Amino acid sequence: MLNHQQIEINEIFTPEQLLENRGRVAIFIDGSNLFYAALQLGIEIDYTKLLCRLTGGSRLLRSFFYTGVDRTNEKQQGFLLWMRRNGYRVISKDLVQLPDGSKKANLDVEIAVDMMALVGSYDTAILVSGDGDLAYAVDAVSYRGVRVEVVSLRSMTSDSLINVSDRYVDLENIKEDIQKTSKSPGYTYRPLSAIGLMEEHD
Repeated sequence: MLNHQQIEINEIFTPEQLLENRGRVAIFIDGSNLFYAALQLGIEIDYTKLLCRLTGGSRLLRSFFYTGVDRTNEKQQGFLLWMRRNGYRVISKDLVQLPDGSKKANLDVEIAVDMMALVGSYDTAILVSGDGDLAYAVDAVSYRGVRVEVVSLRSMTSDSLINVSDRYVDLENIKEDIQKTSKSPGYTYRPLSAIGLMEEHD
């Protein structure tokens, strides 16, 4: 009986229609988690495309990008400045050197606090992370009436996080929508006069 009802619902509502009730959207991106997911997928993220794909036509409250930073890395500083000027609120923390020589900055607490603090200002949270440590925060905001979508690579995503989310999107399925592409002929400059001539011939 349930299966029959599910089939009927799928026939009535398209995926786009199911997303229409998202209301105001807040996006929370775990920068390092997304970086390693992109490495696994063999792609470079186009952050303009990513913002458009995640928002999906909904009203965006704010898009947060959480990352560890190396203050001496000029290239990274330049990237974060670009992010701030192109629709992202960057929350950063200095990298800490671990005993094994690697550097890490954990921003789970910052993500969880911001998700909770903004409840009431947004209707849908889009969490770009597969970190199971965030499952408790996701569950907590869900009980406050927020719809939560988790976006991450399946092989890097905790089952506990998927289980408390309302919708899960595998980055594998949307990688073509969010990856950087080499400049194609479609991006070449075309003078207005040439466009007019093309339209006349159509």
